[in-house]
Amino acid sequence: DGYFHHMMRQCRYSSKDLQGIELITSYVFNKVEDIRFNSTVGKYVGYTEHGVKNAEAWNSDAGILAQELGELERVCKPNAAIAYS
Repeated sequence: DGYFHHMMRQCRYSSKDLQGIELITSYVFNKVEDIRFNSTVGKYVGYTEHGVKNAEAWNSDAGILAQELGELERVCKPNAAIAYS
């Protein structure tokens, strides 16, 4: 009984070139993915009614989008060498 909320960030490395790095941030509520940010798309996408509303709000805030893209620079790119070793 109760609620389950989970947020997961993934760095996907498709090539050794740093331009090929993709950041995926997923927000899950009760085992259903509500919202996903994809750095390649550059915005949040909602998959449920609640997720669509939040994605619209978050996409309209340049600060939130900049923060997500900052995670790509802060987390994914510095760890690329580890992923390829």
